[in-house]
Amino acid sequence: MQIGSLIRRAAVQFKDAPCLTESRRVVSFREFDALTDRLGNALLAAGLEPGDRVGVLLPNGIDCLVAYYALAKAGLIRVSLNTRETEENHRYKLNDSGSRAVIHGGGWGELGVESVIDPIRLERMMADAPPGPCAVDRALDAPLRLGYTGGTTGRSKAVTLTTRGELSELSAFLTDLVPDLGRSDTFLHAAPIAHASGAFFLPALVRGARSLVMEKFDPARFVELASRERAHLTFLVPTMLAMILEEPSLASSELHFRRIAYGASPISPSVLQRAEAHFGRVFAQTYGQAESPMVITCLQPEDHDRVGSCGRPFTCVEVAVVDDADRFLPAGETGEIVCRGPQTMAYYWNRPEATAEAFRNGWLHTGDVGRMDEDGFFYILDRKNDMLISGGYNVYPREVEEVLLSVEGVIEAAVVGLPDEKWGDRVHAVIAGRDGLDAASVLAYAAGKLAGYKRPKSIEIWPDLPKSGANKIMRRTIRDQIIARDRAAGPAEAGT
Repeated sequence: MQIGSLIRRAAVQFKDAPCLTESRRVVSFREFDALTDRLGNALLAAGLEPGDRVGVLLPNGIDCLVAYYALAKAGLIRVSLNTRETEENHRYKLNDSGSRAVIHGGGWGELGVESVIDPIRLERMMADAPPGPCAVDRALDAPLRLGYTGGTTGRSKAVTLTTRGELSELSAFLTDLVPDLGRSDTFLHAAPIAHASGAFFLPALVRGARSLVMEKFDPARFVELASRERAHLTFLVPTMLAMILEEPSLASSELHFRRIAYGASPISPSVLQRAEAHFGRVFAQTYGQAESPMVITCLQPEDHDRVGSCGRPFTCVEVAVVDDADRFLPAGETGEIVCRGPQTMAYYWNRPEATAEAFRNGWLHTGDVGRMDEDGFFYILDRKNDMLISGGYNVYPREVEEVLLSVEGVIEAAVVGLPDEKWGDRVHAVIAGRDGLDAASVLAYAAGKLAGYKRPKSIEIWPDLPKSGANKIMRRTIRDQIIARDRAAGPAEAGT
């Protein structure tokens, strides 16, 4: 099965029904098939060859999805780029992947590739494209697209994702995450398509559901659009959900969500509790990573009483917990979460040593510290590389952040370790939220909820916290900014 075959079949089955909506623009299933054929043919006619890497640097919208699936039809390898990242990051990824071309929406420099396809050139190429279907088959285990890791331990690595993996992810979603997705549904894409939200397009396409795309997330716009268009499903990063809950218009809006999937970063129990009080038991968590996109475990709506759990394994995924010697651990013991299944990456692009390290003993090592309970539910404590050692004790920032986020008015929190002669890592917190937050009061609250070695020694309030293009709070950036600031100006006082 080829990805292009899914698109052609959807065009036959759903014809002129709306496939994609962006503002006032509507594209039917037949039109989407024709547009992806035309662009795929245009790219091949321009001299690109199957197997070439092509960057896509377009904002959320119909054109972005047309580009993604034109590449799939043409046998070209997609390199997804997020418009919220810097030009330096784009140049690095295009160079690292050996991309021959990049499709972008204007406003960028040369980006260091052989062929730059800006809007003017793209329009001309589409007009001159050879007619007919575009259908270059590729082997199921050949590269389909390259996705880049978050780069938490250094430069981002490209993970090589295949057609087999893409079809496995599709099957996992339709089996476990959105099993009742159907022709009468509207899926609202509010998160970046270049990141997690794009994974929900194929499930919507094959089931005949409409995909409604927001170019840029805004909580007021989200509430208005979801209400007016009667959206039934969406995917949100927890930070986005917290912002929606603070939106004044939410209280008076009539929403119709049957399923809200969330993931990509931890969620505060207090945020989830408030969200369920407003939306009902419609939340499903998906846990994955770049090396196993979106698909490791799933926490169903009816299982959300298990506070802190990321759920059970997807149907066709094996998950376990191992110690530092890769020995399997029993329920209740803490170690590294590992998984295996057809959804994982094939390898890191041009990094055989890193691939061998990640796939020790045939299992993908996630880098996440966690445990499994007696009923097979998994719990993530934190990233191995984010763990702090303060006074000789292990401190997981996520646990401290969850306490801080339970304080009324705190919307975002990040806990980092600052260099300290006495403690090794001095536990420091940065928060953001409603006006009137008081750092001393938040510290006092944390002191009553956390063991002494876990309590922040200091706290400060920022207007908002830096986030990645996928809306993840960037702990490492926060830590680096604080250290650079303190070196320039002297030690910051607690509560500043």
